[in-house]
Amino acid sequence: MIMMLFSIIGKDEMMKRCRWIVVSLTFVLFLFLTGGPSALAVSVGVLKDTDRIYVPVRYLSEQFGYEATWNPHDQRITLSNQQNTVILQVNSRTVHLNGEAVTTDASPFIKSGITFIPLRLVSDAMGIAVTWDDQRFQVELMKDGTKVVLPVMTEQRWNETVERSPIQNKAHTILVQKKKISANVVTVDLLHPKVSLKVAVAEGKVGNVSELKEIAADNGAAVAINGTFFDAYTESSIKSPYGYIVAEGEIVNSASWDKRTVFSFDRQNTPGMFSGEQFLEILISSEEEVYGALQVGPRLLMDGEVSVDPESEGFRDPKILTMSGARSALGITKDYKLLIVTTNGATIPELAEVMRQTGAYQAMNMDGGASSGLWLNEKYITKPGRAISNALLVVLN
Repeated sequence: MIMMLFSIIGKDEMMKRCRWIVVSLTFVLFLFLTGGPSALAVSVGVLKDTDRIYVPVRYLSEQFGYEATWNPHDQRITLSNQQNTVILQVNSRTVHLNGEAVTTDASPFIKSGITFIPLRLVSDAMGIAVTWDDQRFQVELMKDGTKVVLPVMTEQRWNETVERSPIQNKAHTILVQKKKISANVVTVDLLHPKVSLKVAVAEGKVGNVSELKEIAADNGAAVAINGTFFDAYTESSIKSPYGYIVAEGEIVNSASWDKRTVFSFDRQNTPGMFSGEQFLEILISSEEEVYGALQVGPRLLMDGEVSVDPESEGFRDPKILTMSGARSALGITKDYKLLIVTTNGATIPELAEVMRQTGAYQAMNMDGGASSGLWLNEKYITKPGRAISNALLVVLN
């Protein structure tokens, strides 16, 4: 994988990225493996040594089945399973691997009552594979079929998680080719321990419709935005949604819109945006968890760049291809924030530029027109013009 990246982006750029990953992962390991700063009922601050990655001892024992023992007299840690025994000592660079002494460039330390050990050392000794997923800004740890996924964050991001509310709301006026577009932007901190994402269908039944505020109230949501397209103009009482919908780990709608973009997330709020084909592969894979998903589209941004091609996703309606109108969109930032956006009077290319200027790295369109709606803290920011089929929700635990 590393050699392939060298060939694609060049050695110098790859080294820069690797250094950034190491620095970022340092912080994310603290937050996710210990619980984070005390303001969030967590116990550890930020690492001072930003050139290395450290992991709490208890993380390895819980996630990968290693028995961990602690000797308080000499502050010695022993990690063992059927294959390996690793003995480390706090503030010592000498490590004993299966009885053989090895000198390392980093030592374990104790912070806020938690013992941390260098990840590189134990990953090498214990055969834990570490890989970087550039599309979803995360690091994967894999051993013997057990995979743990960790988001990546920076020191600034860490501080924001401690100091700010998990939900921020701001109105923007964005200039797109001399046109001023007003946008309502709700920013959700996906790393905050109180935040959970949820997909809900109206009245709990596919084909029903209800007011967005009612879907939010039924599910105790602090934020709600309209979801997929649906058959809004039928005279039937059943107004079927289009595209895949996954709610609480169950596929509740599987209409075949294979090429259209999908927003998905797991139980840890790890987000992703995928083509329909990619999403089908994820559904089939036993290694991937999909806790919630909405297939809508078209795609607006890919890796920070405008990427708009509705026809390739199967869109034929002029409302998507050429016309201007009320829009809803989702964006993902590089530092694990979800941007929930509504705006009036924008074409799809203009909406893409709005999302780029608001800081999204990945972005996609949601159902728009009279369906476009945004609910925040028990009031409408954007009120839909009709009852809707389904919604993406943010719940505060």
